[in-house]
Amino acid sequence: MTGHKALARASSQPGRTKQLNFFDLGQRLTLVDMPGYGYAEAAKAVKEDWQGLMFDFLRGRPTLRRVLLLLDSRIEIKANDLEAMKLLDRAAVSFQLVLTKSDAPKPPVLAAKRVAVEALARKHAAAHPEVILTSSETGLGITELRATLAELALPVQNRF
Repeated sequence: MTGHKALARASSQPGRTKQLNFFDLGQRLTLVDMPGYGYAEAAKAVKEDWQGLMFDFLRGRPTLRRVLLLLDSRIEIKANDLEAMKLLDRAAVSFQLVLTKSDAPKPPVLAAKRVAVEALARKHAAAHPEVILTSSETGLGITELRATLAELALPVQNRF
């Protein structure tokens, strides 16, 4: 997303992020990488601690414009994904669903997945209606995602 592959390390084993990692992208925008909650290979108590950490971080943060909830387009929506969305609704935090690895599914499968995820977004008060499809392999959706973030970084009076 930032164009710097070495900015953050990614592990082949899910659940390696165990803390909040801050990336300052300028005076108006900071990205925060939060611990995963789905496929992370961690004890249930540890995952619950992560959820508490996320909720504490998100709640009552007026400068927070939006959370990007990353969902793997190759797999079904999990109970943990739904719980994360409920948590964001309860915390009154605007969130947007981003489908990752969108280069992997065949076009008809990806189209059906997008429709299903858009329908899911409509069920959540805090969800942004637009779903963004991305692929770090092909660059699909990265420009769109960057534009969304750039718009969020604008002062409120300068937004369209």
